[in-house]
Amino acid sequence: MTTKKFASQADLEEKKISWEKLSDNAYAYTAEGDPNTGVIIGDDGCMIIDATATPVAAQGVISKIREITDKPIKYVLLSHYHAVRVLGASGYKSEGLEQIIASQDTYDLIVERGQQDMDSEIGRFPRLFQAVESVPGLTWPTMTFEGEMTLWLGKLAVKIKQVGRGHTKGDTIVYLPSQNICFSGDLVEADAACYTGDAYLADWPQTLDNLAAMQFDKLIPGRGPALMTPEAVQKGLAYTRDFVSTLDQSAQDAVAQGMDLNATMQHTRKAMDPKFGHVFIYEHCLPFDVSRAYDEAKGIKNPRIWTAERDKEMWHGLQAAAAAQ
Repeated sequence: MTTKKFASQADLEEKKISWEKLSDNAYAYTAEGDPNTGVIIGDDGCMIIDATATPVAAQGVISKIREITDKPIKYVLLSHYHAVRVLGASGYKSEGLEQIIASQDTYDLIVERGQQDMDSEIGRFPRLFQAVESVPGLTWPTMTFEGEMTLWLGKLAVKIKQVGRGHTKGDTIVYLPSQNICFSGDLVEADAACYTGDAYLADWPQTLDNLAAMQFDKLIPGRGPALMTPEAVQKGLAYTRDFVSTLDQSAQDAVAQGMDLNATMQHTRKAMDPKFGHVFIYEHCLPFDVSRAYDEAKGIKNPRIWTAERDKEMWHGLQAAAAAQ
């Protein structure tokens, strides 16, 4: 099956919002495969984990928070840098925002490719970037860390940590040690495709093993429903590992056989479609996923920068090849 319209331009149907209470301090804002937002409410303020695509979209999260607390929203934490997750950060400035926090690796990615990423993703996701004119520009962290840090919301300890590369080189998790609840960003997905266009596929399984060893009771993935039991958390980790490993192995096999990108796409579909063809944003992600997996299999260690022009050139090239089959 191929999708003729570029990326998610045909995805115009509004998604159902879910607002789930994980504990007295933690909530998940999810929407049927759209990027999730995490919320932590401490003694003296709140933290947002991932900030939606636009300031207008952020108002949906703010309205849910304001139903239960009037505490200032002091912190926005970026689990990594993709425009669809971070450009809404400015929407929290009127709510008491003091710091936008990210790993130094994430900051470096913004310097290197933030503008190209922004231009690229706005073209890919028209529904999520409704009211894009409300975005004032790139979202820049005001506080960075290396490795890990602890932030206190009154007496509530919030751990912020890099456990390895996977979805990007800057991936960051947030967790509450006292409650064993984790917000993983796109290192983990549930019932949704993994986007790997900026990934380190060879590193990702080990990073998932590092996460699994932390034995969280609840985990909010980057996309998909909140995982509310230890069994569901392990299942989400296993699902993500299977997706990433199947993609990586398919590309490795194809390159070893001398296939070009178009042939690699067809080869990868044979393994991926039966297992993952039904999940959220699969058709959107797969061309970008295969492109990165092909590059990595050919020895291109660091992901190439996606531009709006490269997006369309790759997409339409793969679609044309598929149509010629």
